[in-house]
Amino acid sequence: MMQMKVGQCRVGMVMTNCYGLLNTQTKEMILVDPGDSPEVIGRMVEELEGKPVAIFLTHGHYDHILALEAVKEKYQIPVYASKEEEELLGDVSLNLTGQVRRPMTVRPETLVSDLEKFSVAGFSVQAIHTPGHTKGSVCYYFPEESLLVSGDTLFHGSVGRTDLPTGSTAQMMESLKRLLETLPEETDVLPGHEAATTIGYEKRYNPFV
Repeated sequence: MMQMKVGQCRVGMVMTNCYGLLNTQTKEMILVDPGDSPEVIGRMVEELEGKPVAIFLTHGHYDHILALEAVKEKYQIPVYASKEEEELLGDVSLNLTGQVRRPMTVRPETLVSDLEKFSVAGFSVQAIHTPGHTKGSVCYYFPEESLLVSGDTLFHGSVGRTDLPTGSTAQMMESLKRLLETLPEETDVLPGHEAATTIGYEKRYNPFV
Protein backbone atom coordinates (compact mmCIF):
# COMPACT_ATOMS: atom_id res chain seq x y z
CA MET A 1 0.00 0.00 0.00
CA MET A 2 1.21 3.47 -0.86
CA GLN A 3 2.38 5.52 2.08
CA MET A 4 0.80 8.96 2.38
CA LYS A 5 1.79 11.73 4.74
CA VAL A 6 -0.60 14.65 5.15
CA GLY A 7 0.68 18.17 5.63
CA GLN A 8 -1.66 20.99 6.56
CA CYS A 9 -1.59 24.75 6.91
CA ARG A 10 -4.41 27.20 7.58
CA VAL A 11 -4.41 30.25 5.38
CA GLY A 12 -6.40 33.38 4.65
CA MET A 13 -9.03 35.43 6.38
CA VAL A 14 -11.33 32.49 7.08
CA MET A 15 -8.59 29.99 7.97
CA THR A 16 -8.94 27.65 5.03
CA ASN A 17 -7.24 24.27 5.29
CA CYS A 18 -4.63 23.81 2.57
CA TYR A 19 -3.31 20.26 2.42
CA GLY A 20 -0.17 18.67 1.05
CA LEU A 21 -0.66 14.97 0.29
CA LEU A 22 2.82 13.49 0.14
CA ASN A 23 3.84 10.19 -1.40
CA THR A 24 6.56 9.24 1.05
CA GLN A 25 8.22 6.90 -1.44
CA THR A 26 8.61 9.31 -4.37
CA LYS A 27 8.20 12.65 -2.52
CA GLU A 28 5.60 13.70 -5.10
CA MET A 29 2.89 15.84 -3.55
CA ILE A 30 -0.64 17.00 -4.31
CA LEU A 31 -1.58 20.46 -3.05
CA VAL A 32 -5.24 20.95 -2.17
CA ASP A 33 -7.00 24.34 -2.12
CA PRO A 34 -4.19 26.93 -2.01
CA GLY A 35 -6.43 29.58 -0.52
CA ASP A 36 -3.92 32.29 0.40
CA SER A 37 -0.39 32.96 1.67
CA PRO A 38 1.77 31.16 -0.90
CA GLU A 39 4.80 31.62 1.35
CA VAL A 40 3.09 29.60 4.10
CA ILE A 41 2.21 26.88 1.62
CA GLY A 42 5.81 26.91 0.40
CA ARG A 43 7.08 26.34 3.91
CA MET A 44 4.75 23.35 4.31
CA VAL A 45 6.16 21.88 1.10
CA GLU A 46 9.73 22.45 2.27
CA GLU A 47 9.08 20.91 5.68
CA LEU A 48 7.72 17.77 4.03
CA GLU A 49 10.53 17.81 1.45
CA GLY A 50 7.87 17.37 -1.19
CA LYS A 51 7.78 17.88 -4.94
CA PRO A 52 4.33 19.25 -5.88
CA VAL A 53 2.94 17.73 -9.07
CA ALA A 54 -0.69 18.94 -9.06
CA ILE A 55 -3.20 21.28 -7.45
CA PHE A 56 -6.63 19.89 -6.56
CA LEU A 57 -9.50 22.36 -6.11
CA THR A 58 -12.55 21.20 -4.20
CA HIS A 59 -14.42 24.28 -5.44
CA GLY A 60 -13.75 27.75 -6.70
CA HIS A 61 -14.51 30.24 -3.92
CA TYR A 62 -11.93 32.95 -3.27
CA ASP A 63 -10.76 31.47 0.02
CA HIS A 64 -9.66 28.32 -1.78
CA ILE A 65 -7.90 29.87 -4.80
CA LEU A 66 -6.20 33.19 -3.93
CA ALA A 67 -2.71 31.65 -3.82
CA LEU A 68 -3.28 29.43 -6.81
CA GLU A 69 -1.53 31.58 -9.41
CA ALA A 70 1.61 31.97 -7.30
CA VAL A 71 1.76 28.30 -6.36
CA LYS A 72 1.08 27.13 -9.90
CA GLU A 73 3.79 29.39 -11.29
CA LYS A 74 6.34 28.40 -8.66
CA TYR A 75 5.98 24.67 -9.18
CA GLN A 76 4.76 24.66 -12.81
CA ILE A 77 1.97 22.19 -12.07
CA PRO A 78 -1.54 21.60 -13.46
CA VAL A 79 -4.85 22.36 -11.75
CA TYR A 80 -7.65 19.81 -11.30
CA ALA A 81 -11.28 20.77 -10.66
CA SER A 82 -14.79 19.52 -11.35
CA LYS A 83 -16.07 20.19 -14.84
CA GLU A 84 -19.27 21.53 -13.23
CA GLU A 85 -17.20 24.24 -11.52
CA GLU A 86 -15.72 25.67 -14.70
CA GLU A 87 -18.29 28.48 -14.93
CA LEU A 88 -17.80 29.62 -11.33
CA LEU A 89 -14.02 29.53 -11.62
CA GLY A 90 -14.23 31.78 -14.65
CA ASP A 91 -16.57 34.40 -13.15
CA VAL A 92 -15.33 36.85 -10.50
CA SER A 93 -18.88 37.51 -9.29
CA LEU A 94 -19.51 33.80 -8.70
CA ASN A 95 -16.15 32.89 -7.19
CA LEU A 96 -16.36 36.02 -5.01
CA THR A 97 -12.84 37.21 -5.77
CA GLY A 98 -14.45 40.41 -7.03
CA GLN A 99 -15.37 41.19 -3.43
CA VAL A 100 -11.92 40.68 -1.94
CA ARG A 101 -8.36 41.77 -2.74
CA ARG A 102 -8.32 41.28 -6.46
CA PRO A 103 -10.59 39.68 -9.05
CA MET A 104 -9.21 36.48 -10.55
CA THR A 105 -10.34 33.58 -12.66
CA VAL A 106 -9.00 30.05 -13.01
CA ARG A 107 -8.80 27.80 -16.05
CA PRO A 108 -8.01 24.26 -14.84
CA GLU A 109 -5.92 22.02 -17.05
CA THR A 110 -7.94 18.98 -16.02
CA LEU A 111 -11.70 18.88 -15.44
CA VAL A 112 -12.90 15.74 -13.69
CA SER A 113 -16.31 14.09 -13.86
CA ASP A 114 -18.38 12.41 -11.18
CA LEU A 115 -16.90 9.05 -10.12
CA GLU A 116 -13.98 9.47 -12.51
CA LYS A 117 -10.93 7.50 -11.43
CA PHE A 118 -7.42 8.70 -12.13
CA SER A 119 -3.89 8.59 -10.75
CA VAL A 120 -1.77 11.49 -9.49
CA ALA A 121 1.50 11.36 -7.51
CA GLY A 122 1.20 7.58 -7.44
CA PHE A 123 -2.16 7.70 -5.66
CA SER A 124 -5.41 6.27 -6.99
CA VAL A 125 -8.07 8.99 -6.78
CA GLN A 126 -11.79 9.10 -7.41
CA ALA A 127 -13.70 12.34 -7.90
CA ILE A 128 -17.11 12.52 -6.24
CA HIS A 129 -19.31 15.37 -7.43
CA THR A 130 -21.00 16.86 -4.36
CA PRO A 131 -23.08 19.92 -5.35
CA GLY A 132 -24.57 22.03 -2.59
CA HIS A 133 -21.95 24.49 -1.42
CA THR A 134 -21.39 25.27 -5.09
CA LYS A 135 -22.75 23.61 -8.22
CA GLY A 136 -19.38 22.08 -8.98
CA SER A 137 -18.08 21.14 -5.55
CA VAL A 138 -16.10 17.92 -5.64
CA CYS A 139 -14.59 15.61 -3.05
CA TYR A 140 -11.47 13.58 -3.74
CA TYR A 141 -11.51 10.01 -2.45
CA PHE A 142 -8.32 8.02 -1.97
CA PRO A 143 -9.59 4.46 -1.43
CA GLU A 144 -6.23 2.83 -0.72
CA GLU A 145 -5.50 5.42 1.98
CA SER A 146 -9.11 5.43 3.25
CA LEU A 147 -9.14 9.22 2.93
CA LEU A 148 -11.65 11.78 1.68
CA VAL A 149 -10.81 15.42 0.99
CA SER A 150 -14.23 17.01 1.43
CA GLY A 151 -13.73 20.73 0.84
CA ASP A 152 -16.71 22.72 2.06
CA THR A 153 -19.19 19.89 1.64
CA LEU A 154 -18.70 17.98 4.89
CA PHE A 155 -17.29 19.44 8.10
CA HIS A 156 -16.77 18.05 11.59
CA GLY A 157 -20.35 18.06 12.87
CA SER A 158 -21.59 20.36 10.14
CA VAL A 159 -21.86 21.07 6.41
CA GLY A 160 -20.94 23.95 4.14
CA ARG A 161 -23.19 26.95 3.71
CA THR A 162 -25.55 26.98 0.75
CA ASP A 163 -26.47 30.67 0.46
CA LEU A 164 -23.59 31.67 -1.84
CA PRO A 165 -23.68 31.72 -5.66
CA THR A 166 -24.69 28.36 -7.21
CA GLY A 167 -25.36 26.87 -3.76
CA SER A 168 -28.37 24.65 -3.01
CA THR A 169 -29.60 23.28 0.31
CA ALA A 170 -31.45 20.43 -1.38
CA GLN A 171 -28.37 19.39 -3.30
CA MET A 172 -26.23 19.65 -0.17
CA MET A 173 -28.49 17.22 1.67
CA GLU A 174 -28.33 14.78 -1.24
CA SER A 175 -24.54 15.06 -1.42
CA LEU A 176 -24.19 14.51 2.32
CA LYS A 177 -26.44 11.46 2.18
CA ARG A 178 -24.48 10.06 -0.72
CA LEU A 179 -21.12 10.37 1.05
CA LEU A 180 -22.29 8.94 4.34
CA GLU A 181 -24.16 6.04 2.76
CA THR A 182 -21.50 4.93 0.28
CA LEU A 183 -18.11 5.46 1.94
CA PRO A 184 -16.70 3.15 4.62
CA GLU A 185 -17.11 4.39 8.19
CA GLU A 186 -13.36 4.25 8.81
CA THR A 187 -12.70 6.81 6.07
CA ASP A 188 -10.79 9.82 7.39
CA VAL A 189 -12.21 13.16 6.26
CA LEU A 190 -10.09 16.27 5.62
CA PRO A 191 -12.47 19.27 5.40
CA GLY A 192 -11.91 22.73 3.98
CA HIS A 193 -12.19 24.34 7.41
CA GLU A 194 -11.83 23.31 11.04
CA ALA A 195 -10.86 19.85 12.34
CA ALA A 196 -10.63 16.49 10.63
CA THR A 197 -13.29 13.85 11.19
CA THR A 198 -14.40 10.42 9.94
CA ILE A 199 -17.38 9.17 7.97
CA GLY A 200 -18.41 6.99 10.91
CA TYR A 201 -18.43 9.93 13.32
CA GLU A 202 -20.50 12.05 10.97
CA LYS A 203 -23.03 9.25 10.40
CA ARG A 204 -23.62 9.15 14.14
CA TYR A 205 -23.35 12.76 15.25
CA ASN A 206 -23.75 15.17 12.35
CA PRO A 207 -27.04 17.02 13.03
CA PHE A 208 -27.66 17.50 9.29
CA VAL A 209 -27.97 13.76 8.64
